[in-house]
Amino acid sequence: MPLGHTYKVFSGTNSRYLAEKICDSLGCELGKMTTTRFADGEFAVTYEESIRGSYVFLIQSTFPSSDNLMELLLMIDAAKRASAYKIIAVIPYFGWARQDRKDKPRVSIGAKLIADLLSVAGVDRVITMDLHADQIQGFFNVPVDHLYASSIFVPYIKSLNIDNLAIASPDVGGSKRAGSYSKHLGVPMVLCYKLREKANEVSEMKIIGKVTGKNVIILDDMVDTAGTLTKAAGLMMEYGAKSVRAIVTHAIMSPPATERIQDSLLTEIMFTDSIPYKHECAKVHIISIADLFADTIQKVFNNESISSQYLL
Repeated sequence: MPLGHTYKVFSGTNSRYLAEKICDSLGCELGKMTTTRFADGEFAVTYEESIRGSYVFLIQSTFPSSDNLMELLLMIDAAKRASAYKIIAVIPYFGWARQDRKDKPRVSIGAKLIADLLSVAGVDRVITMDLHADQIQGFFNVPVDHLYASSIFVPYIKSLNIDNLAIASPDVGGSKRAGSYSKHLGVPMVLCYKLREKANEVSEMKIIGKVTGKNVIILDDMVDTAGTLTKAAGLMMEYGAKSVRAIVTHAIMSPPATERIQDSLLTEIMFTDSIPYKHECAKVHIISIADLFADTIQKVFNNESISSQYLL
C-alpha cells in the first residue's frame, strides 16, 4: 500500500451495476456521489465524502449516449478540485474508438479527441479493455493499462470441449486478435473479408479459409447492429460449418441487433458486462469482468505488475 494513501471507488450513473460487482470483489464499499440533473438536461456531480489525498478510481464506460462521457469528465474535474492524490479512469468500454484515423477526407479522429478531453480534465491513468484499435493507447499522454478479455474468454472456450474447432475474425481488422487465439488454442483461423458501402451495412462478404465440418467461434471486440456477425454466421453455415458461435467483448447491441441474433444461425453469443445489456435473448450469455478489473485496481494501487492478466 502506498504510504499514507487509501483508495476509493466511485461510479458513473450507468456503470453502477458493474461498479457494485467490482467493489464486492475488492471487499470495499462503493463511494458516495450524487448527480444533480437540471430541467434542460445539464447535470453536475458531487462527492459526498472526502477524497483528499486518495487514489480515486472512477468506473464509467463511455457507451452512448454522450452523457456517460460528460459525466466521467465532470467526475474527473470534481476529483481534481477535491484534492484527490491520483485519479484513475476505469473505462471498460472506450467509446468513439472506431474513429482512430482519417479514413477519408475532412473527418474527425474522435478517439484522439476523447483522449485529449480526459487528459485536460485531469486524469492520471486509464484502465480499459479490448480497444477497437491498439494504437489508441498512444493517443494518451498518461499511462494506459489495456486489458484483454482473453483471460476470461479462453477458459470459457476450453470448457466447451468442442471438436474440430476453428477461430474466425469477422473482418481483416480483427485478424491479429483471432490469430492470437488460434495460435494459443492450436486450431485453424478463418477470415471474413467484407465490403461496406456505408457504416453498419455490409454489401459483400467472402470467407477466406476452410469451415467445412468445423465448429466455428467468431471473435470480435464489439457488436453494434449485428449485421456483420449474423451475415458471417449464415455464410459459414452455407459453406458447411457444423456450428457457429460468437464471442464479443462489448455488447453495444443497437436495434435490431437482438432480433437479428435471435433469428440467426448462431448457436450462442457471449458478451462481457462492460456495457449493460437490457434485452432478452435466449442465445445471449454474459460473463462478468468484475473480478478482472478488481484485481487490476488492487495491483495498480499497490504498484504491482499486471502482466499476469494477459494470456495471449
